[in-house]
Amino acid sequence: MAELEGLEFGKSDFVLLDEVKMEQFMENLKLRFEKGRIYTFIGEVVVSVNPYRLMEVYGQDVIDAYRGRELYENPPHLYAVADAAYKAMKRQAKDTCIVISGESGAGKTEASKYIMQYIAAITNPHQRADVESVKNVLLKSNCVLEAFGNAKTNRNDNSSRFGKYMDINFNFNGDPTGGHINNYLLEKSRVVQQQQGERNFHSFYQLLRGSSEDVRRSLHLKNDPADYLYTREGAGSVTFINDRCSHKAVLSALKVIGFSEEEISSIYRILAAILLLGNMRFESDGESVRVLGVDTLEHLAELTSTETADVSRSLLYRAVATGGGEVILKGHSQTDACFGRDAFAKSLYERLFGWIVGRINTVIEVKDYDPVLHGKNTVIGVLDIYGFEIFDNNSFEQFCINYCNEKLQQLFIELILRQEQEEYEREGVTWQHIDYFNNQIIVDLVEQAHKGIMSIVDEACLGVGSITDTICLESMNTKLAHHPHYTSRKLSPTDKSMEFHRHFRIRHYAGDVTYSIEGFLDKNKDPLFQDFKRLMYNSADPVLREMWPDGQMSITEVTKRPLTAACLFKTSIVALVDNLACKVPYYVRCIKPNDMKSPVLFDAARCQHQVAYLGLLENVRVRRAGFAYRQPYARFLQRYKMTCEYTWPNHMMGSDRLAVEAIITQHGFHDDVAYGQTKLFVRTPRSLFTLEQERAALIPILVLFLQKVWRGALARRRCRWMRAVYSIMGCYRRYKVKAHFWEVERRFAGVRSMPDYGGGVEWPSPPAALAHFHSITKTLHRRWRARQMVKNIAPSVMAEVRAKVAALTVLAGERKDWGCGRIWERDYLGSVRDSPQSSCDFLRVSKELRARDQFSQVLFSGRCRKVNRFNKNTERCLLITDTHIYKLDQKKQFKVLKKVPLDDVSGLSVTSGADQMVALHTSSQDDVLLCLQGGELRPLHDRVGELVGTLVDHFTRGRNTPLPVKVCSPVLQVHMRGQAQECYRGDQGRPDTP
Repeated sequence: MAELEGLEFGKSDFVLLDEVKMEQFMENLKLRFEKGRIYTFIGEVVVSVNPYRLMEVYGQDVIDAYRGRELYENPPHLYAVADAAYKAMKRQAKDTCIVISGESGAGKTEASKYIMQYIAAITNPHQRADVESVKNVLLKSNCVLEAFGNAKTNRNDNSSRFGKYMDINFNFNGDPTGGHINNYLLEKSRVVQQQQGERNFHSFYQLLRGSSEDVRRSLHLKNDPADYLYTREGAGSVTFINDRCSHKAVLSALKVIGFSEEEISSIYRILAAILLLGNMRFESDGESVRVLGVDTLEHLAELTSTETADVSRSLLYRAVATGGGEVILKGHSQTDACFGRDAFAKSLYERLFGWIVGRINTVIEVKDYDPVLHGKNTVIGVLDIYGFEIFDNNSFEQFCINYCNEKLQQLFIELILRQEQEEYEREGVTWQHIDYFNNQIIVDLVEQAHKGIMSIVDEACLGVGSITDTICLESMNTKLAHHPHYTSRKLSPTDKSMEFHRHFRIRHYAGDVTYSIEGFLDKNKDPLFQDFKRLMYNSADPVLREMWPDGQMSITEVTKRPLTAACLFKTSIVALVDNLACKVPYYVRCIKPNDMKSPVLFDAARCQHQVAYLGLLENVRVRRAGFAYRQPYARFLQRYKMTCEYTWPNHMMGSDRLAVEAIITQHGFHDDVAYGQTKLFVRTPRSLFTLEQERAALIPILVLFLQKVWRGALARRRCRWMRAVYSIMGCYRRYKVKAHFWEVERRFAGVRSMPDYGGGVEWPSPPAALAHFHSITKTLHRRWRARQMVKNIAPSVMAEVRAKVAALTVLAGERKDWGCGRIWERDYLGSVRDSPQSSCDFLRVSKELRARDQFSQVLFSGRCRKVNRFNKNTERCLLITDTHIYKLDQKKQFKVLKKVPLDDVSGLSVTSGADQMVALHTSSQDDVLLCLQGGELRPLHDRVGELVGTLVDHFTRGRNTPLPVKVCSPVLQVHMRGQAQECYRGDQGRPDTP
């Protein structure tokens, strides 16, 4: 670290000084300030000197340089301590805190902002929207709290006039999930009165100078702060703050945080009401008091959403409940009215500030947090609280502020100095004891029960009768006369820097401070007439109603005496210190180089005083004599055991200490460590850094090994799972197959005895694996069923069955009616039932033809209409034998008109309609086109199917050659005498002939 900066910039860590003396410490601090090095380490403590100028050391490149690095790897910086706190929180899952201390003007507020910016910059690398929203609110809250809680003082243009402690919550990934802000002791007396050259809170000047003319007109305000009593003192103050730009930034921040337009409007109406209250004047005629300026009163009522009469009554009267339960109005004197007005203005602003803080907390608080689902919730706390103050006139506020700094110094001593030395003694580690000043005696002087200054002031406030500030001071002088850190003019008559009956002095760790007792009791009691509380509670503005819940109490209701301001402040500071004490602390100690706000002036005496009361020299001595790092053996071993072959993955030694010694021996760090009873102590950070480097190099290797083992385990588990799945699937498939067979067997058990041999039985749905087998099985069943049915057919009708099967096959469902349902007689001309008058003549002719042409059987005979090539049709008869096709004329005693050998037939064509048109194609391209007709007694019979089936069956079985059959719709293609012609179906509205 020192090598990175070079010796010309001094020692970057005060621990590296050759001699630990105040002179060497101041020389190093001055050299670094003059060289522009405003940060210096004391171990893990950062000493920050206010440069009073902009420094180019806060950019993104600087953030990247410090991200994830150890403290000693880079030059001292706020980012280094912020990163150390973040890493400790993330690595060890411990809550951490960053305590920023120093006097007013030393740069504490700016330091806290840079720390917040750094934490925001290094978190949420994946840019999750919810985390980015939390980060924006946390950052923007600083802008709002500065506007309403900071003011220009003679020491600092942007002095925090309240204490702020912010907890930032992180999830197990290290991303911020929310937070919480605690505020302490807002200096509300500044609202009504400021010291010469100082300003009121920034918010008032931002409203007057930064808002638009329309907004000011709606609030009944002017743009000059000199027009208002509460801002008149600061109207001419010179400050680097641009109120107009700040006002725009605050408005933007309020919207980003989540304040609604109505809430923002209410905030600025309250600010305007406070300004108008300050201009409220009262006049007394000796008997009663009245308000001067009715317009101001009406404007005030409008801004607070109340009635003008109620506002006037609250300002001029006080409702008092008598012993009998009656309520009377007691008029104020002119002094009481002014006191009530100022108290009302202070309380309005104090409650407004508290409401703003609470409203921010409702936005940023962690919601729906479940440790089981979201992991451990860790915290980084950032404390930015008012510094030690010594003014020309120090009152109750400075007393409380300096008490707070005493408590924080005590915490520093407890955690950094005393506990460290006690730990060395408890662990049996030899080291050089360092003497230091313990300010517990000063803390007891202020807060000790019954004896401390706060208790004495509280007793005076609770006393009966008119107890004044002077009487309270006398009581303090009596009870604290022998305390070494308390004095007053009465106890030190020769000290003319104090006045009798007014001043007392406390010897703080940071120096002697003289306090004025005037106003102590009033500020401690913090009185406010109940009438103002009821007035605000009954306001029509919901924001004001929310701020004043105690206004709902009845006038006659008996309540406990409210706690004093000192008691409330002490309780909150004790809770704050307890909260910090349970976290791992990191410190930023801020130093103010001069009172002139000069970037080049280094006031050695002023800085030496701060170094002394901050205890920095003692811190250096303790750090040089002690050890930079300590860790219980078990935790040290758990973190670094992979760096030693004897301890990884588990050691076989007698104790964890022996295992840790093996790690130290292997790395050669014997001279840089000490072994305690339960902990290992490492003197220099470089040894720890070496271990961290080696551990970081080994982590990827171990991660890959663990990934390999885990992936192997996952693969084996998946393999076992897949084997089990396939076994289950196999068993299930076998079961489904068997179940299907069982179901088929059950359904078809009596199929042989069924009339239809199972034709009506519904087949069960097969599993996917049996789909093809199921199809084959159904085919086999159909064939078996057909076989069974065919066996029962008589031989006399077998020829008819074969013909019908042949017709069914070739027509393929393309012809609706083809005579399947009737008996096929074939020889209709020789049938007495079909041709009763001409059957005898036909039988005679048939016999003659049989004898002449030697045919064995008549395949088909019937009536028809013959169509010739000239579009003429005549009544004819058709006779088809196994050798020839005959065209006969019934009118001429069945004279043979044409004879065609059956061998010449090459195919058949029929129509799909009901017209019974048939074309007998011949190889000589002289086709026979005819239309079959029914008999004398059955003229509607369709005989096309019978003709087709008979011929196809004869050709297939008798001649062993196929006969092509074509079903046409609506045109038949034929050849007559070698010429192609077309014939249309009769049911299509066309002639039957070409």
